Amino acid sequence: MSGILFLIPIALFMGLLGLGAFIWAVRSGQFDDPIGSANRILIDEDEPL
Repeated sequence: MSGILFLIPIALFMGLLGLGAFIWAVRSGQFDDPIGSANRILIDEDEPL
């Protein structure tokens, strides 16, 4: 029983830490590249021999 009382707050803290890191990444523009992702598939990087 004491193990659960120890692990639940740690799990909640780690979940909130991960959520905070995700929100920080979204606000700092880490996921803002819709044009580059769409065009990257069209670029042929293989050079002819």
